[in-house]
Amino acid sequence: MDLFRRPDGREPDQLRDISFEAGIAPHASGSVLVSFGRTRVICAATFEKKVPPWMRQQGVSGGWLTAEYSLLPYSTHDRKQRDISRGKLDGRTVEIQRLIGRSLRAVLDLKKIPDHTLWIDCDVLQADGGTRTAAITGAFLAARLAIQSELEKGTFKENPLLDSVAAVSVGVVADLPLLDLPYEEDKAASVDFNVVMTGQGRYVEVQGSGEEATFSEDQLQALLILARHGIGQIAALQAAFLTRHLLGSAG
Repeated sequence: MDLFRRPDGREPDQLRDISFEAGIAPHASGSVLVSFGRTRVICAATFEKKVPPWMRQQGVSGGWLTAEYSLLPYSTHDRKQRDISRGKLDGRTVEIQRLIGRSLRAVLDLKKIPDHTLWIDCDVLQADGGTRTAAITGAFLAARLAIQSELEKGTFKENPLLDSVAAVSVGVVADLPLLDLPYEEDKAASVDFNVVMTGQGRYVEVQGSGEEATFSEDQLQALLILARHGIGQIAALQAAFLTRHLLGSAG
């Protein structure tokens, strides 16, 4: 029996090439083009001096963070119809933007951005698997850049971020646990997980299921170990990026 080989030649526990480019959307308070292999996502963060009506109605103090996510029409092999042309968001879009919002709010002290909303916009330029995990990873960096801009203006007294956050996909293909799946592997996976963790190694969210299959506890543990290994490397890349762009401060 031939051993399974990854289409791009990576080892099972090896990430795709990851890169971050700052300032891709100059009118945003902070922006990053994040690439996981051929998956490329623009993540932009913008502050607005207002909060959602429900916060005012319920007397909730502090600020808010919300996220929007979109696959651009040309990001996939077949043109993706814009949500606005259908008159509503599809279920996948709603699920992903809620996940991005939850992931960022998990490491943000909302009390420290009073009366402001931080908008996170993630637009997928090219989709080759792992768009939601790339979006979360890049969104944190965009948010950190936006916060730095406001700190320098004196809008906020201190950095409201409590930790970093990043995400990665893992899955089982041909009975082999793999890290950071591109589309070709993702569509063949019998088990598919998305894992979100903080820089301190705490879980924010674990999304996983068998694709017309089941998985054992041993496989579950193997996938979580892979995800922790990958996110540790991604967090180090995020820290290095912030060191370069925040004058030596990666806080």
